Amino acid sequence: MISPLANVHPKARIGKNVTIEAFATIYEDVEIGDDCYIHPNAVIYPDTILGAGCKIFPGAIIGIVSQDMKYRGEKSNTVIGKNTTIREYATIHKGTADRMTTKVGDNCLIMCYAHLGHDCLIGNNVIIANNGTLAGHITVEDFVVIEGVVSAQQFVSIGAHSFIAGASLVRKSVPPYIRVAREPLQFIGVNTIGLARRGFDKELIKQIEDIYRIIFVRGHNLTNALEIVENEIPDSATKQQILSFIRKQEDGIVKGI
Repeated sequence: MISPLANVHPKARIGKNVTIEAFATIYEDVEIGDDCYIHPNAVIYPDTILGAGCKIFPGAIIGIVSQDMKYRGEKSNTVIGKNTTIREYATIHKGTADRMTTKVGDNCLIMCYAHLGHDCLIGNNVIIANNGTLAGHITVEDFVVIEGVVSAQQFVSIGAHSFIAGASLVRKSVPPYIRVAREPLQFIGVNTIGLARRGFDKELIKQIEDIYRIIFVRGHNLTNALEIVENEIPDSATKQQILSFIRKQEDGIVKGI
């Protein structure tokens, strides 16, 4: 159902069973998947794709041009995955020449007043709570939970299954599977509760704890810690995932205890 009071461009592509309420605005070159619900006063700008089953709440703005002063109007887009909910007054800016896209994965929850800057790549099953603010060029992997009023600077990466405590300032990348808090931001433990809820077995969780004990707790410098993990921890896909993530972070990772 499309309200006669909604402003929907004739070149927008609207799927089946889509609801667009009064005073929502849908620009040209927008694609809205089946079963989406667009609340009043939401605005979806050109070159935006919404997957099926998304819910866009009042005042949300998706796909508007970025605030990057280097942006020169290059063709870029914004892609929102399936069954993702974007709550009131959240803002998501389209990509620039860096990645040419801003993406949010499937089954995400972007809460009120959150901001995702240009060229952010957000994985699946991510929660970003109220007033969470991500600058441009940030990568957030699957199953990350970012609590309220978190602010992350450009180019950092946040690893899968990690948990960032409320009101944190993220200046360095956050490796997978850990919890971080305090100022300056630091490792406070493995996200054991989250991992258990998602079906990780106890042996794998213990291995993750052993890896991060070497990296963050025992006082080794990072280069030596990674060598020790490589040589002393039994090999697994999870171990290699952690090592690969950390080695890719040219600007470093959060500190240990």
